[in-house]
Amino acid sequence: MSAHIQKQVGIDELLERVRDGYERIEAQDAYDAAQTGEALLVDTRYAALRERDGLIPGALVVERNELEWRLDPQGSHRAPEATSHDLRIVVICNEGYASSLAAASLHQLGLHRATDLVGGFQAWKAAGLPVTS
Repeated sequence: MSAHIQKQVGIDELLERVRDGYERIEAQDAYDAAQTGEALLVDTRYAALRERDGLIPGALVVERNELEWRLDPQGSHRAPEATSHDLRIVVICNEGYASSLAAASLHQLGLHRATDLVGGFQAWKAAGLPVTS
């Protein structure tokens, strides 16, 4: 019997590893891609943060715990926007950490163009991009 020993990984190392698997996007580039229909913005912040800070106009709001079910193009619970594995999805959390793990999870579903917003919603807001209350 052989024992499989796996090295423990801290969250900082895990984030670095998953981010190496795709190119992240800056706020202005995400805005531009959404405006031209090249990307679907997906806001995964929880309700209290959305109520406190506002919403990104046109972004699909999907709670993090529903993300994979709502964005899998083959899923029975998919959002109407989840049309293809080629869809460019930009996951947005509050500060750009949880969204990296979420984007990596979407890659595992075959959504190979999924990425996340560097700095999250706070970077979007700091860049002066549109926010509604």
